[in-house]
Amino acid sequence: MLNKILFIAVLIVSAFMMSNTVNASPVETFEFRDEVTKIRFQALSKELRCPKCQNQNLADSNSPIAADLRFELYDLLQQGKADSEIVNYMVARYGEFVLYRPRVSSLTYILWFGPALLILTGIIVVIIILRRKPAPKENLALNSQQQEKLQQLLEGNQVQSNQEQPSQNLNTDKKDKE
Repeated sequence: MLNKILFIAVLIVSAFMMSNTVNASPVETFEFRDEVTKIRFQALSKELRCPKCQNQNLADSNSPIAADLRFELYDLLQQGKADSEIVNYMVARYGEFVLYRPRVSSLTYILWFGPALLILTGIIVVIIILRRKPAPKENLALNSQQQEKLQQLLEGNQVQSNQEQPSQNLNTDKKDKE
């Protein structure tokens, strides 16, 4: 009985292990004429973005379209195309999204200059706030007319409060009598 349980456990564990295998993508090997072409291929494949992937370049992506683009990049390099021609071809075919560093154009001004503009605006606001002068102390002090008016108001309040107190005392006296 113990042997059967052990055998079933081994089968379950081995089935679980076989179901969790990782499928590795095939490794592409390219033969280059010289070391310079190889370096250009590596640089361009890191600079161009995979159209399918959100944030991976051609060198890092395992998607089928990235593999096709790597082959296309290799063919263009073997044809002797310049880097700018290859980039222009990829942009014409896939749009500006294929570039990690988009070109400066009327469509990308906000992308390139927006952060600098926000920082500059923030610095200007901070400078304006720091340069504000507090009100001078002379303006905070009361002049003689204002002091007299304040004194009259305070005396008026004292007179009213004194007048209210006797009436309150009368009310309490009436209650005591009852």
